[in-house]
Amino acid sequence: MNAPFAAGDAAADPHDAAVDPHTLDAGLLSPVRAGTPVERAVSDHAWLQAMLDTEAALARAQAALGVVPPGAARAITAAARADRLDLRALAVHARESANPVVGLVRALTDAVAAADPDAAAYVHRGSTSQDVLDTAAMLVARDALGLLRADLGRVERALAGLARAHRDTVVAGRTLALHAVPTTFGLKAAGWRELVRDADARAAAVHAALPVSLGGAAGTLAGYAAYGADTERLVTAFAAETGLRAPVLPWHTLRTPIADLGAALAHTAGALGKLAVDVQSLSRTEVGEVGEPYVPGRGSSSAMPQKRNPVLATLIRGAALQVPALATVLTQCMLAEDERSAGAWHAEWQPLRECLRLTGGAAHTAVELVEGLVVHPERMRANLALTGGQVVAERLVAELAPLLGKAAARELLTAASAAAGRDGRPLADHLAEAPGLAGRVPRADLDRWCDPAGYVGAAPALVDRSLAPREEP
Repeated sequence: MNAPFAAGDAAADPHDAAVDPHTLDAGLLSPVRAGTPVERAVSDHAWLQAMLDTEAALARAQAALGVVPPGAARAITAAARADRLDLRALAVHARESANPVVGLVRALTDAVAAADPDAAAYVHRGSTSQDVLDTAAMLVARDALGLLRADLGRVERALAGLARAHRDTVVAGRTLALHAVPTTFGLKAAGWRELVRDADARAAAVHAALPVSLGGAAGTLAGYAAYGADTERLVTAFAAETGLRAPVLPWHTLRTPIADLGAALAHTAGALGKLAVDVQSLSRTEVGEVGEPYVPGRGSSSAMPQKRNPVLATLIRGAALQVPALATVLTQCMLAEDERSAGAWHAEWQPLRECLRLTGGAAHTAVELVEGLVVHPERMRANLALTGGQVVAERLVAELAPLLGKAAARELLTAASAAAGRDGRPLADHLAEAPGLAGRVPRADLDRWCDPAGYVGAAPALVDRSLAPREEP
């Protein structure tokens, strides 16, 4: 085995930290994914193993068609182990070829030759770097999406529980940052859940459609055919070996699979980010309607010991702000020239990995957030009372319009609301004293109309509708 690619004793464990600390990406600046399952699923080691799995699957597919000896396919599969190669040396060598596959093929060939010299000639037979790396990307994405969707399922179930439990819990609806009309916390949670369901549906569609890449040097499969392979059967066999889909055409410069993956991840990050932004707003000191699950020491400030910051929501929001921009790079890379691109293909790799691990990290973080979210209905009621009934001014206009006319009712409510805002007395008091209403509307009606709990519209029914079983698209 060539020395630059041979794994030494220190590299026997692919996750061993005994590497140059100046080259290690430990997640220091990306805590949302640090220590999460998706981080390992998209690590350099995972990508390397996926490329080796691709090479092994290709050899087995070719053996199934009789163009590679079965023994050679077995030898290649046995040698395709990432922990036997020097990951760092492969990465540095990739500077010489602009992709990591060239060095990997050389290292794998040496590893196979050490065990079975005759089998070494069949490594990477008829293939090209992009076939291997693109197929490996799909394998990595498949694993990452599996983790992501499992976490989205947990988030969805937790949000369903919140929606059900707080179906009738009245809270101030806010528009442009101010109290608008009452809603229920159950409807808010149901809205978050709907976004998560939509995101999972998109992820599921992409997950089911991830294709192998097999095109050869310029998308004609000529290299495979040169060794006697029936190319249509080879693509089918290769897809079966990998568990991916067989595409209609090679997609070296037809980058829909990558762009679709980026779009689904951006949508998912956005859905989780919306939830996080709302939790941040509702957990403000002066609002206090929800709180993150308590963990001793979490959220502490380096300067202010009294603080417990909304760490989970902050991590999710930070990820959600990055993923759409990274996904845009993947969409831009659809502008890939000719039959193989010089740069556009290469530009995809790191943004794709970041999209996968940021979104996966956000989903994993969201599980803890929503499963442990603390809801404070008493603060919701107190906040509804802050404006003394003004939060239902819309309803009062509707109730008084038949009596006074719509324009007069709005004028009266505007004046009464301003007065209530100045002196802090309930809006119902000012309405009861208004000359235009004196003796015309019973005080009990005014109090009832000013009760926020009586003006949540169809919110409870909407929650029920969202939770009802439905046919999946």
